[in-house]
Amino acid sequence: MIGYLEGRVAGLSGNKCLIITSGGVGYRVALPAQTLQALPDSGQNLAVYTKMMVREDAIDLYGFATEEEMQTFAKLVTISKVGAKTALAILSLFRPDDLRRMVSSDDASELVRVPGIGKKTAQHIFLELKDKLGTLNPDGALDVSPMGQTMNNVLDGLAGLGYAEKESLPVVREILKNDPNLSIAETLRLALKKLAGSK
Repeated sequence: MIGYLEGRVAGLSGNKCLIITSGGVGYRVALPAQTLQALPDSGQNLAVYTKMMVREDAIDLYGFATEEEMQTFAKLVTISKVGAKTALAILSLFRPDDLRRMVSSDDASELVRVPGIGKKTAQHIFLELKDKLGTLNPDGALDVSPMGQTMNNVLDGLAGLGYAEKESLPVVREILKNDPNLSIAETLRLALKKLAGSK
């Protein structure tokens, strides 16, 4: 899994930047509009956090200026009706802080500004987004406490095993509510046990 790239800008085609690493390997990376606007000149160095998406007919690489943007992208693509292109379009208009403010103010209306997202789809995405970005502190910041990090890591692990976050989030919340000091491995084991028992 490619999670980070550093190299020189060698070309641009649409929203994809060709990055040549020091080892001479070139990667074509799709970038959100905000990152494209701040792109250095050809030949200059660029570093991006990346998320690799594997499909039956293609392997695509998406790059972001910060790790937080990359993690937000990873959350967005787990929402039904949101593919990688839509997630990238969302992050082209809104930064993670903007999305958290939407959730905090319970306002989905701005999502219709994203190309291809109508009012009904915006409401659907927003409802799932509230769960994805639901681990917030009272000031609207992302919860980076040990329990918040454990919850996010366990939810990512369960998603990789095929469990929808809508199904796994209540289970993980209950486990960590009962014992906030559990490790990621222990929480994941208990969650799998509960989820398997509910089927």
